Amino acid sequence: MKTNFTKIVATLGPSSSGREKIAALMRAGVNVFRLNFSHGSHDEHRERYTFIRELAKENGTHYSILADMQGPKLRVGRFAHEEIVLKNGQMFRMDMDETPGDESRVALMHPEIFAVLKKDMVLLLNDGQVQLQVMDFGKNYVNTKVIVGGPLSDHKGVNVPDVVLPISALTEKDKDDLQFALKLGVDWICLSFVQQPEDVKMARDLIGDKAGIIVKIEKPSALVHLDEIVDLADGVMVARGDLGVECPIESVPSLQRRIIDVCRLAGKPVIVATQMLESMIHAPVPTRAEVSDVATAVYEGADGVMLSAETAAGRYPVQAVTMMRRIISKIQDDVYYAHAMEVNSMPPDKTTASAITSSMKQMVKVLEKPACIATYSISGKTTLRAARERALVPILGLTPDVRIANRMALVWGVRPFVTKSLKDMTAVSPVAVETAKELKLAKKGETVIMTAGIPFAEKGTTNILHIATVE
Repeated sequence: MKTNFTKIVATLGPSSSGREKIAALMRAGVNVFRLNFSHGSHDEHRERYTFIRELAKENGTHYSILADMQGPKLRVGRFAHEEIVLKNGQMFRMDMDETPGDESRVALMHPEIFAVLKKDMVLLLNDGQVQLQVMDFGKNYVNTKVIVGGPLSDHKGVNVPDVVLPISALTEKDKDDLQFALKLGVDWICLSFVQQPEDVKMARDLIGDKAGIIVKIEKPSALVHLDEIVDLADGVMVARGDLGVECPIESVPSLQRRIIDVCRLAGKPVIVATQMLESMIHAPVPTRAEVSDVATAVYEGADGVMLSAETAAGRYPVQAVTMMRRIISKIQDDVYYAHAMEVNSMPPDKTTASAITSSMKQMVKVLEKPACIATYSISGKTTLRAARERALVPILGLTPDVRIANRMALVWGVRPFVTKSLKDMTAVSPVAVETAKELKLAKKGETVIMTAGIPFAEKGTTNILHIATVE
């Protein structure tokens, strides 16, 4: 299968939980599997995890496994008749009384919301389809005026834009799920409801180096601290669902571009998520707009594009992955893709590592696209540095650590491979060349550009560049 630089993230669920279905998704082109802890039991997630690892071993390929934490869910309570319809201009109350609601009121068992209310603030319900203006409030109630009416049913979500809620990004459920996921051995933890840098620091204290941390950018408050949050995290997800509810929807494309650029500058992987091929939940082909949406993320240099319900609960999970792979492949063949990667290249910082990888990219141009780049890295940082350059050739990510190999499966252009611990570049060169041949990344007469850090035993050094010809 042709190397796609942009990776495909697929969410597992009822439509894709069996061993054969996971194998089919792998054949279709999935690189990263998402376990969504908003749904499913621990036993179900454990079974899916086991299938992925077993199949990966059988086909000699590394896949990342991402455990996505649910995060706090702010929801209204139940209604006596399951659903009501709110009309523009009417009054509507939310309070801490758990009595089933009606057209005049409903329970809202979240004191943290009442603590940040201000007069005339707008509350968004049901993904922003219902909008309520705050008229007056107390410690356990709020009276609102309906400014955009519509249907409202049991347990619909509540969004409070433009404020930092006094609530942790990790609930007790999340902490239990987190420990379970880490014990399983997942490669990435995806952190929901991040509002400020302290949320990432708290997660790091719990996770340590057992897994990489991917931060979902879905709250406007996180955008205020975007640079610091990206610096603290290991990767980012552009969670366009809630972001498009709490921010003006027309701002989402520019926010997506901004987040991708910040991540690329930092050399951190970034995933674009939500509604990428949404229509394929029910249809065997996507809309033209969805194809363009995926293409835009690829042109912008995202490391990954994600399928959610399309693969978790949709009727056509394998077809959705196949379609996404076809889109990525087509864009990579487009002359404008190479132009976009050049125009949007990230400036080097004043470090030895950056000087080496910038020189590596220049070598790719001078040598007229060698077969591949090979990195040898204990921590994965050298491989991330190489990927940051978007040099438009595959990256063979050699590492002695299977955990790093699994993690690097998410990163743009990287084909991870576990090798024995190597002592110096004279040992790396033949291993890189033979592995590139074995994986059909290079053939006789082609060149391989290699980068690594010396001394090899130390993490975080990238200071050597080497060129080899495949014999």
